[in-house]
Amino acid sequence: MNSSEMEELYYINSKEQAAAEVLACHLKEMLRHSPHPPVFLCIGSDRVTGDSLGPIIGSRLKTAWEKGFCTAVYGTLEAPVHALNLKSTLEHIRLRHPENPVVAVDASLGVREHLGYITISRGSLSPGAGVNKTLECAGDIAITGITAASGPFSHITLQTTRLSAVIPLAEPIIQGILLACENYLAEAAASLS
Repeated sequence: MNSSEMEELYYINSKEQAAAEVLACHLKEMLRHSPHPPVFLCIGSDRVTGDSLGPIIGSRLKTAWEKGFCTAVYGTLEAPVHALNLKSTLEHIRLRHPENPVVAVDASLGVREHLGYITISRGSLSPGAGVNKTLECAGDIAITGITAASGPFSHITLQTTRLSAVIPLAEPIIQGILLACENYLAEAAASLS
């Protein structure tokens, strides 16, 4: 990352009451200049608890959007986007949504003091980097939830992360995304009228 991207990395404590609103504010600001609605790419595996954050969020977003929102979601519990299909999913998104900003959502590893924190930044994220996998970078905006501490046995840590640590982290991310998209879509509709 260059220095300007580093300046736009925000940490949000998911336990704070206003976490969803703070995330929504940053996301809305990052989407402000795009004339096209965002596409959400929720990365992770439903087979590894600590890595299930993305698919959990994707499933909840997809359900919300089926009730009236109009943006695309890739990566759910039923159809996860993970190491084996990330490349083909990114190619599909580039073909189907060439001008839409892609918001990549994934679990991440971090220092113990940041467990339960949400990060949001401009730029792509590197899925699998915490467990030494080299995968294609994804997204124009990155949202992560820090589900486990990084260390020499990160892959085991992710497998043994409790779901009770993942769900409370997913909730403010889901609510923040929904709030940002409600505002984005309302402003887009107002600009057309």
